Amino acid sequence: MFYYKVNHVPSLWNRILRWGLLILLLMSVLTLVRGTVRGDEPGRGLTAQFEINYLKFIIDHHYSALRITELAAGTDVTRDTAISPSEGTSPSPTFSATTAKATLDEIKSLARRANRMQREEILEAQGFLRDWYKIEYQPKIRPVNRLQIQLLEQTPAGEQFNHYWLETFSRHHYQATTRTLECLVASELKHKALERYCRGILNGQLGEIDAMRELLCRNFSICDYQPLRGLKGRHSGDDDEVAAASSTEEDGQR
Repeated sequence: MFYYKVNHVPSLWNRILRWGLLILLLMSVLTLVRGTVRGDEPGRGLTAQFEINYLKFIIDHHYSALRITELAAGTDVTRDTAISPSEGTSPSPTFSATTAKATLDEIKSLARRANRMQREEILEAQGFLRDWYKIEYQPKIRPVNRLQIQLLEQTPAGEQFNHYWLETFSRHHYQATTRTLECLVASELKHKALERYCRGILNGQLGEIDAMRELLCRNFSICDYQPLRGLKGRHSGDDDEVAAASSTEEDGQR
């Protein structure tokens, strides 16, 4: 009998130890599952409000870009099948129809491309808000973008418009890239679709800024333009009050 007890006590403790380890493992798994989020769920903690603010910002920002590009390329109330450098953009809600104010084909082409892309990006951002946060959001024009639009609406068609449009739209793009860079480091880790969205905007808008700076240099001999301040950026010899506008105007975009 004594031999039996000695032989089986270790076996009993082994079973207890195995069950204890199994319970601890299950508890760890449950804790991990509770602490994760799927790609179709809202962001965690600080990321949720950040994403809501960013998506509303980019919807509004892109919406103002629709008007800026319409002023350059003009609007076609009736679209035709011809692929032509004189083709306009689709008219946007709340904006009146307009004829093209730009005279450079490169500007009108860039404006059409940006208009089409940003229409799709507005829809995608609205989808993120709806799917993750149950928010139905409609775009609006923010104060600083309204000033940029007014500047271009008041600028005469032709060379002066070409010049001001390249500077204003470069500045407009730059305002989007600074916020979009934040998206890549502050959004929900599991929202890979939003990460791809923000990378696409960042790459696309930086590429277009580069193209517009080249057009400024080639057509207006402005080769040191920087889209960093004011309503339309700055370059040497530019003492226009609009160019030197205070960056505090951008506070309305936050």
